[in-house]
Amino acid sequence: MSRYARSGWSAASIVVLAASLVACSDATLDESVLVFNGEGNRLNAYAPNQDDLKQTVIERRSLDPGGWDINAQICFDPGTPPGTNRFIAGEDTGQPELPAGWGYFELHGREIGDLSATRIGKLTPTYQPASSSPENYGCGFLSNGTLVTTDVGNQASGPGTGQLMLWFPPFDSTDVAYCKLDVEIGTAGGIYVGPDDAIYVASARVAPGIWRYTPPFPTSNDAAGGCGRVDATGAPLADSVTKDLFIPSSPDTPTTAAVTSNGRGGFYVSSVLNGVIAEFDRDGTFVRRVLEPPPGEMLGPVPYSTGSPFGITVDGSGTLYYADIGLVLRPDGGIGPGSQVGTVRRIHFSDGRPQPPVTMDSGLSFPDGIGILE
Repeated sequence: MSRYARSGWSAASIVVLAASLVACSDATLDESVLVFNGEGNRLNAYAPNQDDLKQTVIERRSLDPGGWDINAQICFDPGTPPGTNRFIAGEDTGQPELPAGWGYFELHGREIGDLSATRIGKLTPTYQPASSSPENYGCGFLSNGTLVTTDVGNQASGPGTGQLMLWFPPFDSTDVAYCKLDVEIGTAGGIYVGPDDAIYVASARVAPGIWRYTPPFPTSNDAAGGCGRVDATGAPLADSVTKDLFIPSSPDTPTTAAVTSNGRGGFYVSSVLNGVIAEFDRDGTFVRRVLEPPPGEMLGPVPYSTGSPFGITVDGSGTLYYADIGLVLRPDGGIGPGSQVGTVRRIHFSDGRPQPPVTMDSGLSFPDGIGILE
């Protein structure tokens, strides 16, 4: 059902917030926002301004013959024709017989209850050899319309085999040209594309932290466009890439899962294992933790009452949303996501101070990615 289920992580219970903690102020919620989350291989949508009214927009294939198996980060394409909304999401229907990739969808409707989606394209790259099945995750768009994605690679051990790829429009087909920027990322995760087109990628292992890739980037999948090499699979690979470890892992963020803007030139970074979302300034300097487990839980094993933040995003009003993957302690002493214990939550800021998180939905299975439409 998900990358974590296939990795052998088991189910258990999770403690959620008390009602008094959940009922904090949400006075500045943007009325135009829809929040999307992939969980249990389905795509759900929420209206935060309507008491988190929910609709399953795409049902998983096992329950709907016309459905698709959805997961990972969700990104709306800013280059779609006026009056339309198109988005990218991880889509691995039929895996492993059919390779994992990214579905390109057109969203119909604008209100919860009226939403539907049609798949109009499928993006499938080659993958580096790994000890687990290929898994898609991150996405983002450059200012020129180029799509950026990551796949995880080796998840828990072994060399970094995660990839960062550029995809060149149009995306409404099953034969979309791409160029790989990097094929050696340690457990690649979420993507944030800055206003200057710098690409920020979360890496959870090997050399963990937030890696920054700086333009210029290839403009096509051939030598003329700066993509004249090939990788071990024979796929196009960039001639060169400029990257640096912008935010190294630290005790605040030891297992970096995703990165997004804080809306003020800085960044939020999620760290799934210790249950932290940390804020950094525009230079990558640590500012504060905006989410962490209560003091009585910080030295103990998961589950945390504040969840295990994985995917993160921010709306125009500054509200921070996160997908809580629902880590639990397994009977064998290991840690992994439990079944039907994940949540989707949001953090409102009052006078710049983060308020206790509000639970938008609970009882979810493996909610790892999140996206937003405004």
